[in-house]
Amino acid sequence: MPKTDAAEPRGLPCQAGASGARPFAAYAWGVLAYNLAVILWGAVVRATGSGAGCGDHWPLCNGTVTPLAPSVHTMIEFTHRVMSGLDVVLVTILVVWAFRAFSRGHAVRPAAALSGVFLITEALIGAGLVLLKHVAQNADAWWSSLHLINTLALIACLALTAWWAAGHKAAGPRGRASWMGGISLASLALLGVSGAIAALGDTIFPVHSLAEGLAQDFNPAANVFLRLRIWHPAMAATVGAWLVYYALSTGTAGTVRRLAHLVLAVLAAQVAAGVLNLLLLAPVWLQLPHLLLADLLWIAVVLMVAEASKAAPPFRR
Repeated sequence: MPKTDAAEPRGLPCQAGASGARPFAAYAWGVLAYNLAVILWGAVVRATGSGAGCGDHWPLCNGTVTPLAPSVHTMIEFTHRVMSGLDVVLVTILVVWAFRAFSRGHAVRPAAALSGVFLITEALIGAGLVLLKHVAQNADAWWSSLHLINTLALIACLALTAWWAAGHKAAGPRGRASWMGGISLASLALLGVSGAIAALGDTIFPVHSLAEGLAQDFNPAANVFLRLRIWHPAMAATVGAWLVYYALSTGTAGTVRRLAHLVLAVLAAQVAAGVLNLLLLAPVWLQLPHLLLADLLWIAVVLMVAEASKAAPPFRR
């Protein structure tokens, strides 16, 4: 007689067993990778000023399902919308599959469900940006920051879905590593917001030399994007130093240690890309790997926090 959900141990996949979780985990990693591609193409939309390529119409593009005789900007924006539409299908499959493949109480279920929720809010924020005309030269710092925070939450949930489906167990926050992890995630998210604002400043107010860019940044009458842009390198140095300290203090347990090494490696590459981005005046071809490294660093820190919190001893007063 087959077992019911209630008879299964909590935290174990149902029906197909552990072997049935492997195809789901591979699919979840694939969905995460696809979302990174969507994010990078969104950066192309921003960097090329194509956010208004479909006008102020949503979900239609210039009032039609498929654009007729489109411009380059229209095709860039339309491609991003098509990719986002496919993403909805992929994440829907992820959520349904998670609830069919894993038992009640398994951490994969809520992680996948939250991925679906944050994808919906991602689409709504994107629609708001278009309908309120907060794109291209009319970009708004608050909307852009909200969009970035939602994107980070989506990536975190997708990464944890794949991580836990791959056999890593989830545990509640505990110990010193948990609050240190919270500080790491919050500071990295704040750094991401400052990076998004800096990228908007680079796009809207391009410069031809580093001296010209610094003159813009220190001008009291400059736009808010420029006045905030100067803080991004300083914040990056501060957050980077904290992440080094956190990674080196997480312990020597196998998985946690490997993730800490991954964080340090990606962080080093990100710092190098950031310095080049500053010196070369943020060309589009360099902004994309800089953004990709930022997303990979976020994923690595999310996973390290999850594992370090699980491995840490409980806090005792």
